[in-house]
Amino acid sequence: MTGAGRCGRMARKSSLPSPAGTAALIARRCSLRPTLGIILGSGFGPVAEAVEVEKDFAYRDLPGFPVGSVAGHHGRLRLGRWHGVPVAVLQGRAHFYEGFSLEEVTFGTRVMAGLGVQTLLVTNAAGGIQPKLRPGDFMALSDHLNFMGANPLRGPELPGLPRFVDLTRAYDPELRTLLKRAAKVAGAKLREGVYLAVSGPSYETPAEIRAFARWGADAVGMSTVPEVIVARQCALRVAGLSCITNAAAGLGGPKQTVTHHEVLELAREREAVATRLVGEFVRRLHA
Repeated sequence: MTGAGRCGRMARKSSLPSPAGTAALIARRCSLRPTLGIILGSGFGPVAEAVEVEKDFAYRDLPGFPVGSVAGHHGRLRLGRWHGVPVAVLQGRAHFYEGFSLEEVTFGTRVMAGLGVQTLLVTNAAGGIQPKLRPGDFMALSDHLNFMGANPLRGPELPGLPRFVDLTRAYDPELRTLLKRAAKVAGAKLREGVYLAVSGPSYETPAEIRAFARWGADAVGMSTVPEVIVARQCALRVAGLSCITNAAAGLGGPKQTVTHHEVLELAREREAVATRLVGEFVRRLHA
């Protein structure tokens, strides 16, 4: 394990197993050592099918991994190669709004760091706030606003890891440039913007969206930020990618409603483009 493996140590009293122990179990069962981790959110699940598989693990078979129940999140860790890059792919995530603690939500991120991952790509479905973001577009995350009401680093200090993590460059500019180049080749419309995370599961009110816009948010969702904070504590380079599945509340006209079914339907329509975009990003990471 690399120095990032320190992220597997839990100093706080916790009912969870050690992420380092789970990483060690995975390493015993699979010889591949991933350098790139990918967390697949809503609409990105089929991306995992492009990976040349070396070993699959169901979350339920891995100590400490939370098993979520949201449609489109398969609950599988896939280890393999993609364009020659050794990857660890979390096909689906657990969400704070499902009742999981942020320690559980970020458990897989710490496990990937323990496996030796150095770069992390996080993906999600999001509602567009910025007027230029249309359903079907993609957004490379340049920054985020944490409006979840909690922080995954809260609690006792973890040995060997920074207590106060610098998030000035939470999203690596060079990786964002690679995403932009990948989007051109993949034929994906990609913009850049700030992602705001809420706890959910209710969608936002129009008044909240107006406030978020004034704060500088370009898109809103219910995930991603906890994993990014933990990844930066583990010294991982991070890239973030949103699929814009709908206009945020109050921006889609007077008769607009926002439903999870519609979000998933739009995300499914963009699956092929999302797979090409992520694949081209991986290819350029290896170049």
